[in-house]
Amino acid sequence: MGQPIVRPPATVRTGFATGALLSLVALIALSLAWELWLAPLRPGGSALAIKALPLAFALPGVWRRSVYTLQWTSMLVLLYLAEGVVRGMTDGGLSARLGWAEALLSLACFTCALCYVAPFKRAARAAKRLRQDAL
Repeated sequence: MGQPIVRPPATVRTGFATGALLSLVALIALSLAWELWLAPLRPGGSALAIKALPLAFALPGVWRRSVYTLQWTSMLVLLYLAEGVVRGMTDGGLSARLGWAEALLSLACFTCALCYVAPFKRAARAAKRLRQDAL
């Protein structure tokens, strides 16, 4: 059994979906550049570059503006927000600045994803209330 079809409500703001996509792409690029070239844990690159892989899995769904994908992506980027804050506060130099950049991009993706999904969630709750009232 597949996911239920969610019809877009009248107040959908596609700019938020675009913001989520752009911040996700920037977060992937930052993760790769940080761990491979800019400030890797070990000279020559770090295996921590694979941290961009979960974000890459979200990319096709975010591109298609899938509400389901944007929901779980908003939860996923909270891990990157936490890592960015921790590394921003504990690392030094370029790595600390990259950590804060990661935190900002994660926060932007989180905010845009939630702002895009919110009208769908409100419409689904209203439809559920209508169905319950009809019974």
